[in-house]
Amino acid sequence: MPAEKRCSWCLSTPEYIRYHDEEWGKPQHDDRVLFEFLILEGAQAGLSWRTILEKRDGYRKAFADFDPQKVARFTDAKLEKLMLDPGIVRNRLKIRSARINAQAFLKVQKEFGSFDAYLWGCVGGTPLINNVRGTGDVPAKTELSDRISKDLLKRGFKFVGSTIVYAYLQAVGVVNDHLATCPSRN
Repeated sequence: MPAEKRCSWCLSTPEYIRYHDEEWGKPQHDDRVLFEFLILEGAQAGLSWRTILEKRDGYRKAFADFDPQKVARFTDAKLEKLMLDPGIVRNRLKIRSARINAQAFLKVQKEFGSFDAYLWGCVGGTPLINNVRGTGDVPAKTELSDRISKDLLKRGFKFVGSTIVYAYLQAVGVVNDHLATCPSRN
C-alpha cells in the first residue's frame, strides 16, 4: 500500500504500519481481544501508543494472554510482582486497574451475554464510519465516548475516561477513523 495513502500516524515503524493495516479500525467481536484492547488503551494513558505496541507481547505474558477470568483472580502479590516486569509499563495504578477491569468485564459479560454485545449495542451493531480527510478531523472524544466512559465508570472500570474510550473504539473498529484516502478504511 502506498505510504501517501495511509493514515500518516502509522508511518514511523514497520510494526506500526502492520498494526494500522491489519488491526486498527477493524471490527472486533472476540471478547478476549476486546479485553486486551481495554487493558492496553488504559496502559497507554499519558504515553504513546507506539510504546504500548512495543510492549504488547510483554502484556500478553504478564496478563495471562488477556484472559479476563484469570486476570480477575490475580492476587495482590501477583500484581506487586508485575511492578518488577520490564515487559510492561510499571505503573501501580494501571497494573491494579487490570484486575479491577477484568472483574467489571466479567460482570458485563454476565449481564449482556458478552462484552461484545454490550459494546456493539452502543452503536446498533454497525461501525460508525467518519469522513476523515486529515488527522485534524479526528476528535479526541465524542458524545459516544463520553456516554460509554460514564457507563463504564459506573460499572467500576478504571482508566476509561472519554479520550481513552474513544481511542479504544477506534482500535476495535466501533469507530472507523481511517483517512478517506486510506485503503484500510474499508
